[in-house]
Amino acid sequence: MRDFSGAKALVAGGTGLIGIPLVELLIAEGARVHIVSRDDPSRVPLQTASWRDLDLLEYSNCLAACRGMDYVFNLLCVKGSPAWMRDNPETAFRHNLLLDVNMLAAAAACHVDGVLLASSLAVYPPAEIFYEEDMWTGNPSGNDWYAGWAKRMGEVHAEACRQQYGMKISIVRPANTYGPWDDFWSPAAMVVPALIRQAVRDRVIQMKGDGSAVRDFIHARDVARGMLFAAKWGIEQPVNLGSGTGVSIRDLADIILKHVSRVSHHPIMVNWSGEQALGDRARVLDTKRALSLLGFEPCISLEEGIQETIAWYIKNSEKFRLSRYSVSS
Repeated sequence: MRDFSGAKALVAGGTGLIGIPLVELLIAEGARVHIVSRDDPSRVPLQTASWRDLDLLEYSNCLAACRGMDYVFNLLCVKGSPAWMRDNPETAFRHNLLLDVNMLAAAAACHVDGVLLASSLAVYPPAEIFYEEDMWTGNPSGNDWYAGWAKRMGEVHAEACRQQYGMKISIVRPANTYGPWDDFWSPAAMVVPALIRQAVRDRVIQMKGDGSAVRDFIHARDVARGMLFAAKWGIEQPVNLGSGTGVSIRDLADIILKHVSRVSHHPIMVNWSGEQALGDRARVLDTKRALSLLGFEPCISLEEGIQETIAWYIKNSEKFRLSRYSVSS
C-alpha cells in the first residue's frame, strides 16, 4: 500500500468540488500537497498546500506542474448539464481530451511514480446499471457523446502509458457528485446545485419532464476518500465510485425543498413543465468492485449531504464562484 506521508502530491483541479476534500485528506496523511487550478487562491489552504495558476490545456504547463512530483491526481474535467453539453460539444470533447492526455504525457515525461485519473460515467453506453467491464459493449449515450468519447480516450491513453512506460495508473469513474464548492452559478450547473440555487434564491424550482429520471448521487468527500483508497492500493482496474442506489429527480427535488424550507421559512414551489427532459432515463453505478477491491462504500447519506450543501450555499453563495475546470459526471 502506498504511503503518502512526506510524498509530493500534485492535485490538478485541487480547488474544485472533489479537489478540496481530497487536498484535505492528503494533508492529513502528511503529504506535501501542490495544487494547480485556475481558481482564485481564496479557495486554497495556502498554509498547508502550495498553489499555482496554470492553464493545463497547454502541455508545457503540465510539464511544469508534474516536475518533481511523486504522485499526480488528475481531477480535471469539463462538465455540464445535458443542455450545456448539447450546446458545447466541441468544447466538451477537446478540453476533456487535452486535459487527460496532456497530464498523463507530462507525468510520463517527468517519471512520476503514480497517477490517479478521474474518468466519468459518461464513458458508459446507455444502461440502467453501469458495470465497469461494460464500457466497450456499445457507444456512449447520445447525451454524453463527445465528453464520453474524450474520457474513453483518456482511459485508452492511460493503458498505453502503462504498456510503454510501466506507469502505475488508477482510474475511477465517479457518479453524479455534489457537495460544498460545487458550481452553483453557471449555465452548466448540474442538477443538485442548480436546484439548490433556484430553491434558495428564487423560491421556485423550474423542472422539465416529470421527474422520473433516476440518478446515482454521491457526496464529494466520499468520492475523495474513494480516490485516496484507489491511489493507496494502486488498483489498475477502473473502479466505479457511487452510492449504487438510484434516486429519482422528483425525490431529489423533494429532499431539497424540505431542507431549504426549514432554513428559509418560506414555501418553495416546483413547476413541472411537462416538456421532454434531456438526459438518459436511468444512470446508476454498480459498486461491488469498489467494495471488494478497495473496501470502499459511501458514508454520507443523500439527506445529510443535501442538508450540508444547502447550508454551505446559503453561507457562501456570494463569496465563491465556479472554477474553469471542475469534476463530476
